[in-house]
Amino acid sequence: MVRKLGLYAVLAFVLYGLLVYWYLFHFADPKLPFEFQGTKADPATFLNGRELVLSEEYSEIRNLLFFLATPFEWLVYFLILLFGLSGRFKRWAEDSAKYKLLHTPIYLFWLSLFAFLATLPISYISYSLSKTYHISTQTFPSWMKDELIDFWINYGTWLVIVPVLYWLMKKSKKRWWLYGWLLSVPFSLFMMFLQPVVIDPLYNDFSPLKNKELEAKILSLADKAKIPAEHVFEVDMAEKTNALNAYVTGIGSNARIVLWDTTLNRLTDDQILFIMAHEMCHYVEKHIYWGIGGYLLLSLLGLYMTYRMMNWAQSRFGRELKVVKVGDIQSLPLFFMIISMLLFAASPFTNLASRYQETRADRYAIEMTKDPEAAITSFQELSKSGLTQVHPPLLVKIFRYTHPTMLERISMLEQYEIEHRAD
Repeated sequence: MVRKLGLYAVLAFVLYGLLVYWYLFHFADPKLPFEFQGTKADPATFLNGRELVLSEEYSEIRNLLFFLATPFEWLVYFLILLFGLSGRFKRWAEDSAKYKLLHTPIYLFWLSLFAFLATLPISYISYSLSKTYHISTQTFPSWMKDELIDFWINYGTWLVIVPVLYWLMKKSKKRWWLYGWLLSVPFSLFMMFLQPVVIDPLYNDFSPLKNKELEAKILSLADKAKIPAEHVFEVDMAEKTNALNAYVTGIGSNARIVLWDTTLNRLTDDQILFIMAHEMCHYVEKHIYWGIGGYLLLSLLGLYMTYRMMNWAQSRFGRELKVVKVGDIQSLPLFFMIISMLLFAASPFTNLASRYQETRADRYAIEMTKDPEAAITSFQELSKSGLTQVHPPLLVKIFRYTHPTMLERISMLEQYEIEHRAD
């Protein structure tokens, strides 16, 4: 029975992969709708022939990897349970330390290490792909360093969460999900507060914007928006990527507006001011706090569904999955698998909310700067530097895009330009 379930799981993953491949490479039509051909949103107007080909190739392979990576993670956790590896990790933990307090950290380390090594090939393929298409400029040692930082941050985070969660499962079999969520609220806020000052600097060097003339223009824009900003930060990304980006991170006094140095090197001041106005909208309209509220509500629903699904899986397939009871640490791969599934299932809704906020930010930015030419060319440069699909397939947009497509963003700006041409 165990071998059959394992075979069925692998076959299901292979069939899923073939369906995704067929959809992305044969069914989805990348052709731009007729009404947009020849407009400023048409990639043929700002990309040369080779760049057009590379953009489609890179996007198709990257999208395929995205749709394979998360289900592959589910498969890994399922096989860990099915073939008794979770139980083996637990025995190793018990045999290697006489103190019970150390059993969970040791078990979690072995589980995290196995999952990390199992999924590393897909991460490497993604890195290699970006190098091949000249998106990434990062050396392998630098990339591996970032992967190891990811591993230890994830391990450290779960090392705080897992012991508390499983203690709650033992103390309250029916309400652990609620108590766990209540404890997660201050913990999540604390992690968001730490993100820009503790976690992000582990990966890159941050500093106040060196171009003081540009900083003065940005701060003037911030003053116009009634934002009490004192600094704009730049981050050293040129050693890792050719892509462009800017973002808002952190909460409270640790909130920051950050520009990649690649953005500073490739865009004009007017283009950067449009991007900064976009980021300022997130502050003005409190998108970060709306996002936190939405995240906390979804995490409450997610933990409740995890509670129900873990109980169902244990009662229905407990013997096959080697899960005697939900509150046993041996069930942790099942918890991770269900959480990952729920996050994937929720992504169309969270992405939709994010795209709405990003559309608001685009409109805010163009109303503030009133420079559609700078706005349009900035988006064209973003597309060019990252070989981004202007018009992605529908499922890619639904599951991947936290921002509107470049077709939607540039078309909106073109419409603004037409409407205000006479002003």
